[in-house]
Amino acid sequence: MYTTGTAFLEALQEAGVEYIFANLGSDHPAIVEAIAEAAASNRPIPKVLTCPNEMVALSAAHGYAQTTGRAQAVVVHVECGTQALAGAVHNAAKGRIPVFIFAGASPYTQEGELKGSRNEFIQWIQDVPDQRGLVRGYVKYENEIRTGRNVKQLIHRAMQFAHSEPRGPVYLVGAREAMEETVEPVRIDVDQWQPLAPCALAPDSLQALAADIAKAKRPLIVTSYVGRNTQAVESLIELSERWAIGVLESVPNYMNFPTTNPLYQGNQWNEPGQNDALAEADLVLVIDSDVPWIPLVSKPSESATVYYIDTDPLKQQMPLWYIPAKRAFRADAAVALAQLNDALQAQRWDEAGIDTRRLHYARRHQAWRERLDALESGRPDVITPEYLTARVRAALDDDCIVMSEGISNYQTIVNHLQRQRPGSLFTSGGGSLGWQGGAAIGARLAHPGKTVVTLSGDGSYMFAVPSSVHWMSRRYEAPILQVVYNNRGWKSPKLSALAVHPDGYASRAAADVIGVSFDPPSDYAGIAAAAGGALGLTVKHPRELDAALAAGLRAVRQEGRSAVLDVWLPEL
Repeated sequence: MYTTGTAFLEALQEAGVEYIFANLGSDHPAIVEAIAEAAASNRPIPKVLTCPNEMVALSAAHGYAQTTGRAQAVVVHVECGTQALAGAVHNAAKGRIPVFIFAGASPYTQEGELKGSRNEFIQWIQDVPDQRGLVRGYVKYENEIRTGRNVKQLIHRAMQFAHSEPRGPVYLVGAREAMEETVEPVRIDVDQWQPLAPCALAPDSLQALAADIAKAKRPLIVTSYVGRNTQAVESLIELSERWAIGVLESVPNYMNFPTTNPLYQGNQWNEPGQNDALAEADLVLVIDSDVPWIPLVSKPSESATVYYIDTDPLKQQMPLWYIPAKRAFRADAAVALAQLNDALQAQRWDEAGIDTRRLHYARRHQAWRERLDALESGRPDVITPEYLTARVRAALDDDCIVMSEGISNYQTIVNHLQRQRPGSLFTSGGGSLGWQGGAAIGARLAHPGKTVVTLSGDGSYMFAVPSSVHWMSRRYEAPILQVVYNNRGWKSPKLSALAVHPDGYASRAAADVIGVSFDPPSDYAGIAAAAGGALGLTVKHPRELDAALAAGLRAVRQEGRSAVLDVWLPEL
């Protein structure tokens, strides 16, 4: 029979979905039957991957979409599975990642009135007043499948929302009775469900911005995630290099600008001090950044002219957000930067001023780089985060994909990894830990010929549910290398406490006293070996590090299995 479940899978296939990351339950008989029927009749549907944990499932879809731009599907069990997605939904929403999420719902009949009626006790317990409300604040679109007669239209509409800027997750639910309905097949013209075209700068806005940039003495660009689009990175490099405009990253989520470029002015996170490049700028162009600076400690001068470009310049999901911008524009970064490069050609420039500015930024960059290089020498008997990252850099080629969830070492990873290729470095874009394991699986599935590496703290590694990650890695032949920056605890909560109470009791207390110690630590390498046959190595001395990295890469590239390097850093 051709049911809503059949049409559901067919619509996902039409929409270009390659994988369904599935955590199935009692609410999915129609989908399970349709999967089996498709296999028996050799009818194409997206490949169904078993995901033992929902966080890993959605993180895998996140990583796939993040590295390709194409939304994949996640199927979970009623409101329980939906709640288990919570942190991953936050990450997809804040990171603007297109993902299609479907959850079943408890049957709405109980005496056999319709096929799929309640026949298990759990279906009363899992019937909640507002299942869609669990994710309403995080998804771009949510709806309920009430009949199979328009299920394809609902799915293509949801995907259109997911892929239109600002991108994000979408959520559909469907009860068993609706999914079991026998329906007539419907043909859909997918060309009628394309995402909205990217926005451009209006001509008058473009000319005003170009004129102000041309007359600025010390223009600066601030970005966080322009690297979501590799074409935008190329246009940003062109803009910066032609007119000698400095680039400062704020909480970078991607490889936005080569960190070795002389115009690169470093990056800022939570450090409690004024950024010099930001302070001296007379014009600041913010492109694609949720938090371009933290005004309590670092901000542009009062006299600086600020412009802002983003696909969501109002930050509609952030109740408290504002920056002192002369103008804010809703526009796609790649389109706007291409426009700006053309418009600046027609402006009158002081070429001597450009040369002076180029030299100034190059000197500042060189001094910044020399300070970082000095940190990479490390210590003779202890592995420092800077030394570890430098050795990872030496072991990787620029074609590798790196998923960073270093938290307290985020800045160290960006500074010392020195990624140059757009699309080679990613963070979740959100604030819920545990993304990197599943995301690496998704990235590896999307790019089977590439080496995928995760760099994470020990806390992030545990949040990622490594038992599920490594089971999936082995089951679906998606080997990854994970490097754990193990300081035996949660360093970030301690740093946050010290930022508010620098001389308080917490500043003098041991880690176990304030509840952030993981000592004695779990056997992180052993978890991966037990769950997925991974190579697991614990590294405690600098002289062991290069050999361990080589062994880990050999396991991934030649042996076809994952590897985990549990690298011990100084204890927090």
